[in-house]
Amino acid sequence: MKRNSFYVDKITRSIEEAITKKNIETEVLSLEAGDLKGVTKRNGWRFNWRIERAFKERELYKLVIKGDKTVQGLLSLQRAENYIEMHLIEAAPHNFGSNKKYLGVAGNLVAFACKISFGAGFDGVVAFRAKTRLIQHYKDSLGAELLFRDRMCVRGDSAKKLVNSYFKDVLK
Repeated sequence: MKRNSFYVDKITRSIEEAITKKNIETEVLSLEAGDLKGVTKRNGWRFNWRIERAFKERELYKLVIKGDKTVQGLLSLQRAENYIEMHLIEAAPHNFGSNKKYLGVAGNLVAFACKISFGAGFDGVVAFRAKTRLIQHYKDSLGAELLFRDRMCVRGDSAKKLVNSYFKDVLK
């Protein structure tokens, strides 16, 4: 199983334009086959999302700005018995590195995964594999817990805080 290597640059209210600090309203939608046309390694994406889409048990989502079709980030989830497994998460190439256009993409997608988990009755539990060098970062930025080795999860109050940060206090 691949290990995630996403970086949570900032927890925002939606996503934030890096230059102006303006909050931009977003929505998370199901990823359609046509969305993958520009999602290629040649265009700067690190993962092969066509392969990820072939796993029928996984749900793929895209983060877009309301009223704009441009993909800002992608997420692959799978519902397990009592939690959500986050297989892959990736910010669009224009949202990665020191010249990124928008901040908060990864945080927004993790918050969405937690929201799905709450909706499924899983207490917001989202599990994922982490690269060793990012474990402390996920603890600090997401409130994630180390389960064992490279397995981490976000749950409970940490998940609720993330969901409420991005989805306007939908959980009390």
